[in-house]
Amino acid sequence: MKITIIAGSNHGAATSTRLSQYIGHLASLEGHEVTLIDLYRSPLPFYTPEDRDNGHEGLVSFKQAMLAADGIVLATPEYHSGISGVLKNALDHVGQDHFKHKAVLSVSSSGGAVAVSSLTQLQTIVRNLHGINCPEWISIGGDQRKSFQGDSTFEHIQPDVDTRVRRAVRTFLTLAAQVRT
Repeated sequence: MKITIIAGSNHGAATSTRLSQYIGHLASLEGHEVTLIDLYRSPLPFYTPEDRDNGHEGLVSFKQAMLAADGIVLATPEYHSGISGVLKNALDHVGQDHFKHKAVLSVSSSGGAVAVSSLTQLQTIVRNLHGINCPEWISIGGDQRKSFQGDSTFEHIQPDVDTRVRRAVRTFLTLAAQVRT
């Protein structure tokens, strides 16, 4: 299957982006084709209803990856109890044809204990775009984020965090296979 992961942070060393990379790694180990779009490294223009893409190479690639995906992962830091502005902007550029009948895993990283508000917002957006929310989501916060900070390697992920991430990814991949069109 084709899995598209959107790392929606505007911070170069975001733990949500490192977590996205790990999710991509796990999906690749299962034989899936993974496309990771890092919105920090590949920023998109501000959405306006008048512009479709105006030939913006990054936006064209983003839309193509979303259309081609069998499953989508949306990852965000939690800012002020919400998703990042860069992720919201990216999602404003796409519509139901990019999400309809596709499994979507919501992922968030918070400086606090958990990131429930941003995950709830993501799931609402996915429902409005006719995507299928994975029944599991991934929220890391506080000390759990150390597993994805700096030069940490995937071998040094805290065991309880690793177990939760692997379980959610497995559930997501199973759902994506079941609803694949």
